[in-house]
Amino acid sequence: MYQFTKYLIFLKHLNFKKLLNSLKVSSSFLISVITREPIRWGMPISMSIEPTNFCNLQCPQCPVGLNLLNRSRGFIDEQLFRKIIDQVSPYLLNLFLYFQGEPFLHKSILDMIKYAEGKNIFTGLSTNGQLLTEQTAIDLVKSGLSFIIISMDGLDQKTYEKYRKGGSLAKVQESIINIQKAKKLLKSTSPYIEIQFLVLRHNEQQIKDFLQFCRKSKGISCKLKSAQIENFSTADLYIPQNKKYSRYYFADSSWHLKKKIKNHCWRLWNSAVITWDGQVVPCCYDKNAKYAFGNVKDKNLRELIKNQDFKRFAKTILTDRSQIDICRNCNE
Repeated sequence: MYQFTKYLIFLKHLNFKKLLNSLKVSSSFLISVITREPIRWGMPISMSIEPTNFCNLQCPQCPVGLNLLNRSRGFIDEQLFRKIIDQVSPYLLNLFLYFQGEPFLHKSILDMIKYAEGKNIFTGLSTNGQLLTEQTAIDLVKSGLSFIIISMDGLDQKTYEKYRKGGSLAKVQESIINIQKAKKLLKSTSPYIEIQFLVLRHNEQQIKDFLQFCRKSKGISCKLKSAQIENFSTADLYIPQNKKYSRYYFADSSWHLKKKIKNHCWRLWNSAVITWDGQVVPCCYDKNAKYAFGNVKDKNLRELIKNQDFKRFAKTILTDRSQIDICRNCNE
């Protein structure tokens, strides 16, 4: 029943122009799949903007935690953020304020949320839940944030910290309580709260307890999520034994993605991902901005998502997607 709240919050942000744009994007995607020629109409329906690629934890299958990011580290300039939002706000259905890193490390994160929500954009973020004090939670609710994902990958500290290295389960639990209290205090239905449990080999035995915790908790939604593996040399430590919760299978002495790679990708058409320094990348799997189409500091986003770099990349997606390395580890 609580999940219905998310849809009510989402519906408040809808209008005819956004729906018309969604139709344009969907139509161009369908035509592209049929003709195998990249056509893109409209503006992104969904977008991720990276507040920062710094993080306060060292998760062992995260590019940041593994120190595998070969692009520079930093924090998005608030004026650049506003410039992007001004370009997309008439069309955008969803804005996710995360990519790599921890959003609450950005000193202006609440101001950015206020700006996006003030432009009638359904805005959410994902956090490890280490920085949400009582006052931050109150300010967060006041910002108008539509939804928040909080990671809780274990029901005791020993299990939790095996993956969320440097993190405190108690702080995660306090963060959830702080947001619930703030919502009650301010008589607000938002943000919608989703607790995410990343299923790993060392915590899969806690799934039943996690689901029981969810049933007992009021005002939150819970989600089990399969893990993306970045370092396959240690995959045995993290991929669950229960095949239901794994993206991979083991054969011929190596791990393989279970999902077949098809020659199309809805994500490439309906969304855009922008790094903290303005690079426009195809999707959230391009963590090092290897396939960037350009930079919003230099050109309008509308040009970048339809330029020759996009067309070359999209053509490969439509004809032989398995050639692209980031697609070979994608669950889309």
